[in-house]
Amino acid sequence: MNAELLSPRATGPGKVLGILFVLFGVLLLAGGIKLAMLGGSLYYLIAGVALVLCGILLFLGHAAAIWLYALFLFGSTLWALYEVRLDWWQLVPRLALWFALGLLLLLPVFRGTSRFTGAGWGLASAVVIAGLVALASLFTHPGRIEGALEREVAAVESMAPPIEPGDWPSYGRSPFGDRYSPLDQITPENAGDLELAWSYRTGDVPGPGDPQETTAENTPLKANGMLYVCTPHSQVIALDPDTGKEIWRFDPKLSTQDADSFKGWAHMTCRGVAYHDEAAYVGQPAATPTQVPADETALAEGAPAAEPPTEAAPPVAEAPAPAPVENPCPRRLFLPTADTRLIAINADTGKTCPDFGDNGSVDLATGIGDFQPGGYYSTSPPAVTRDLVIIGGHVTDNVSIDEPSGVIRAYDVRSGRLVWNWDSGNPDVTTPLPEGQTYTRNSPNMWSIMSVDETLGMIYLPMGNQTPDQWGGNRTPASEKYSAGITALDIATGQVRWTRQFVHHDLWDMDVGGQPTLMDLQTDQGTRPALLASTKQGSIYVLDRSNGEPIVPIHERPVPQGAVEGDFTAPTQPFSELSFTPPELREADMWGGTPFDQMLCRIQFRSLRYEGIFTPPSLQGSLVYPGNFGVFDWGGISVDPVRQIAVLNPSYMAFTSQLVPSAQVEGGPERKSETEGVQPNKGAPYGVILQPLLSPLGLPCQAPAWGYVAAVDLTTNETLWMHKNGTVRDNAPIPMPLPMGVPSLGGMVTTAGGVAFLGGTLDQFLRAYDVRTGEQLWEGRLPAGGQATPMTYTGKNGRQYVLIVAGGHGSLGTRQGDYVMAYALPKK
Repeated sequence: MNAELLSPRATGPGKVLGILFVLFGVLLLAGGIKLAMLGGSLYYLIAGVALVLCGILLFLGHAAAIWLYALFLFGSTLWALYEVRLDWWQLVPRLALWFALGLLLLLPVFRGTSRFTGAGWGLASAVVIAGLVALASLFTHPGRIEGALEREVAAVESMAPPIEPGDWPSYGRSPFGDRYSPLDQITPENAGDLELAWSYRTGDVPGPGDPQETTAENTPLKANGMLYVCTPHSQVIALDPDTGKEIWRFDPKLSTQDADSFKGWAHMTCRGVAYHDEAAYVGQPAATPTQVPADETALAEGAPAAEPPTEAAPPVAEAPAPAPVENPCPRRLFLPTADTRLIAINADTGKTCPDFGDNGSVDLATGIGDFQPGGYYSTSPPAVTRDLVIIGGHVTDNVSIDEPSGVIRAYDVRSGRLVWNWDSGNPDVTTPLPEGQTYTRNSPNMWSIMSVDETLGMIYLPMGNQTPDQWGGNRTPASEKYSAGITALDIATGQVRWTRQFVHHDLWDMDVGGQPTLMDLQTDQGTRPALLASTKQGSIYVLDRSNGEPIVPIHERPVPQGAVEGDFTAPTQPFSELSFTPPELREADMWGGTPFDQMLCRIQFRSLRYEGIFTPPSLQGSLVYPGNFGVFDWGGISVDPVRQIAVLNPSYMAFTSQLVPSAQVEGGPERKSETEGVQPNKGAPYGVILQPLLSPLGLPCQAPAWGYVAAVDLTTNETLWMHKNGTVRDNAPIPMPLPMGVPSLGGMVTTAGGVAFLGGTLDQFLRAYDVRTGEQLWEGRLPAGGQATPMTYTGKNGRQYVLIVAGGHGSLGTRQGDYVMAYALPKK
């Protein structure tokens, strides 16, 4: 019988290891039973039984323990290959711990003998096989698309407004929002030489009373020989573009109820300011109202066509008066503040423009009605045209059913006079609201960045929806029509020219977050004026911006049904043929750092309602994938109109959404942000708990990669290349730069030099990529999170700089700061 023992008696280390095996087995057995009852994989139940038996045999010193563990490791390897093939990061939680324990069992101190018997050789074989599988997986790249752009240019003449090549005068560089620069000093051949040219600290750092989502999402402007930066607390700073030296600073002195505390606010954000130069419009005519026949008005399928204007229609607003002869601020910045003001600032001096509104500012709270401080203001820069500054507003999600209007207002750029207002709750009447009246409460808002085509006379609004997000039982027909899509307004009058919806009856917070990107697109039908709308659900809708008709086909497809009592779901949703929407999640896609938290993630997955994208919110809890941050959010996409490509950074993170009956809201976890605690939805029958799908260790339950960079050939709609992007260096317990591919918040820019830049990843880097192949060319370490879209410009010295604001993001947990960082090639 002694031949069946590891040694004449089990060793002390062997007994300890046996106890550990039993403990591991009991944990897997308990979770495995629960998972099996939910209809999930039987592996964890079987593994639990095997480890318990193995542990007992090991404690007793039987060689059968080695044989059994060899069989268990070999079976686990086969199971892992069946579920995830050769995917390294998916194999880690399935095999890494068992492989390590197998190595321990091969040591004489645990086996009690230095001799290799049949059991020892069997275990060694199982360990080697598992190791070879892991080694082979290191040479595979699931999700990666390899390719290259073969052409350099396409014969398309852009209709974008002319801009000085070295300037960046709008949030997306041009009113088209293309985030493309014609600069070409930095190329794939020399981008690796980029170095820090200068850095600057704004001094505006999050305070103890600030909301969690205090963010530096700002893309600075470069115009008038200066850089213009805005900070989370609505300060504007002018910097020398060559040195970063401060030229002037404007502090609006926020007038909140408690200036030292912004607790209860959802955000503290300034994405940017807008710039208007009177000289740029010399000799250009003012915009005039344009009427469009009803049959040219594009609407979501199934929505009624808009009636053409008739004699009985409400009067449209008059075009703004011509500019006065003398203008005290011929170059001005427009700053939206966190206390609901729109301030005009002299871009030369940093002083307010006294001719605008009331001594330089307009009160955006006028006509809005009651709201809590922070519950309404514009987090994004307004749009500017020849004669108008046009602005929307952020409305805090999921607080109540009686929130401020989502009205869009156009003011005269010189006087601050209200010229027109478009309220989606009362869309036909755009004449200025009479004094003392209130815009439609709770109408869908536009919190992101607009795009403008002054040649066509239209402004394009990326629309949100009527709050609350996850329950829509009381939404009005007007709010249903204009939410979660693009609406084009006539610049001169605010009248609707066309609208197209991307999510019907949105119950998932699928706002169109990104600025619509305008370009002139080469198609089989010739060059067409295009609009590209990137969305949270991953579709990129390509429309003719003159009428809203699809250039890339859109298909209505059936989606899951079964909303809670009092609500409903749309039977179909529109999907674009150009899409980065991910495939449906499976139980096998659940992940973790160990087999144990992976098992718990599987249990969580099986416990949630999930039938694919657009699974309705539920009382049991629903899985939302893509999640609330979306595949694409406010960073939008960048296009190269010369090469006719789009460069973009899709992200993939799952969330959960659980409805809570209103009577139970107060007893739930405290609301700390829009994705933490119970969102009250006061006045609705349900509150909601929103949160990312995480394991007990705080790791994503969904397997990596979570973030990519990619390029699309817009003449064919084919993905040219797609690579996972970013590391977990700044998010893991141990700061190891593992290249797992992490989410990014913020957009990309492209250049004529063939280099694209992105700084929005959860690790603290600004990176450069070859737009032709996607190869990473360079990375620069940032002192804080770079959750902002970078920009590029030339200084007075003719040197090309790449600039990013690195201030971090409270809700994402990246390091916060107050840095402005500029990089350039070494001086010659």
